[in-house]
Amino acid sequence: MSRPAASPPSSLLLALLVIASGVVSARTTDRNQPLDVQSNSNDCSIADDGPCTFTGNVHLVQGTLDIHAARADVQRGGGDIRRVVLTGAPVVLTQQLDNGSTLNAQASKVDYDMTTDTVVFTGSAVIDQPGRGNIAGARIAYNMKTGQVQSGGEGQGQVKMRFLPKNPQPAPAKPKGNG
Repeated sequence: MSRPAASPPSSLLLALLVIASGVVSARTTDRNQPLDVQSNSNDCSIADDGPCTFTGNVHLVQGTLDIHAARADVQRGGGDIRRVVLTGAPVVLTQQLDNGSTLNAQASKVDYDMTTDTVVFTGSAVIDQPGRGNIAGARIAYNMKTGQVQSGGEGQGQVKMRFLPKNPQPAPAKPKGNG
């Protein structure tokens, strides 16, 4: 079963997963891979400045990058992608990183603005890098130029982060009992 190709350039979605931290590096070879998009329907203008919308079971794959969303809205200008907004219940992203680990992220909305090089996850955002840690909050923003990550809770909500030790020590052995 083949997937139809779409018009967004490959570097667009690769940047979505660089959000976890400046030291996390998405699979650099993914940006050179074809981007396949599958959806129940699409409405795309052939004009260089026209919008493109994919709706219903949107599935984007580029190399190891795998994204599932309910909708993808692409804004173009001068033939280039300017912004992509992914929405879903939730949007789910996974990608293998250059170091071989996997990055998993989900949120109700993912907004990538190429003009400001920022990616914003909102609505129960969770970004997890197994073996390294995770961050969760109502809003997580990443500036790809500066490497700055900002997050916040909603209302009285809090940001939750977990940093795992680089070299975890094994738990001490429990003494054996007599009988």
